[in-house]
Amino acid sequence: MDPLSDLLSLLRPADYLTAAIEAGGDWAVRFENQDGVIKCHAILKGDCLLTVAGQAPIRLTAGDCVLLTRGCSFVLASGPGVDPMAAERLLDRSRSGDTFTCNGGGDFRLIGTRFVLDGRRAHSLLGALPKVVHLRGGAEQEVLSWSIRQLMAETRSTRPGAALAARHLAQFILLQAFRQYLSQPGEGYVGILHALTDPQLARAIEAIHSDPARAWTLPDLAQRAGMSRSTFAQRFRGQVGEPPVAYLTRWRMLLAAERLETSPARLAEVARAVGYHSENAFSAAFKRVMGCAPGRFSREGR
Repeated sequence: MDPLSDLLSLLRPADYLTAAIEAGGDWAVRFENQDGVIKCHAILKGDCLLTVAGQAPIRLTAGDCVLLTRGCSFVLASGPGVDPMAAERLLDRSRSGDTFTCNGGGDFRLIGTRFVLDGRRAHSLLGALPKVVHLRGGAEQEVLSWSIRQLMAETRSTRPGAALAARHLAQFILLQAFRQYLSQPGEGYVGILHALTDPQLARAIEAIHSDPARAWTLPDLAQRAGMSRSTFAQRFRGQVGEPPVAYLTRWRMLLAAERLETSPARLAEVARAVGYHSENAFSAAFKRVMGCAPGRFSREGR
């Protein structure tokens, strides 16, 4: 698989909820912080003001999509100066696929999906993403909007296969959102997703992902990227946010975490699969990256 597919395969949503909001007149809704949650909203009708603490408000119009990556608190409103109501009041006893109305509706319609992710993996893989990714209207955004609408339909459906369709659509929505993020120019963005837009760095990252157990060295990876060691190391750290060998170690530990949670493999087998011949060296690296020993991680994951 390519690196983006690899990343998303480890970000499998543990849970998701899709809903629509219709609003009319002057309105505002506050959504509180939810750790380990990514939200993707598509504006179908009208416009609204999105305000996230510490950032300038963003005007969203029909056709736009927005990705909220940190589970941070935010307010959606018809405009400035409207006292927001708590989302809990509007979405009380919400079920996936429901539509909620504020002030009678008529002027504005939004559909959105909330993904609950494994917090440890989400932080490790997506921690460098901006809090808010504004995806402006276009053909690709229409694909994203359609996917969310279809996910709503499948979560309401009683047809055979609806649960499987919903699960795959949820994964596709994340994929489409990240594809759009990668296609947008962004000054100062840092992180593995942004680094994939650099063709030379992408070659080195693809090499790591294609053979994570290999004893990669800085010269090996620089050669794959077609760059000198010093230039490669500097650019990789600037784009990804950490040195190449540190990223290799972190990716290995994420793969090991997946094996520990989903397979009965012994610790020595997991260690060898990600390039370690010493269980002690593997355990030390795992604890440093994941925050706990592999045995404890495995027990808690199960």
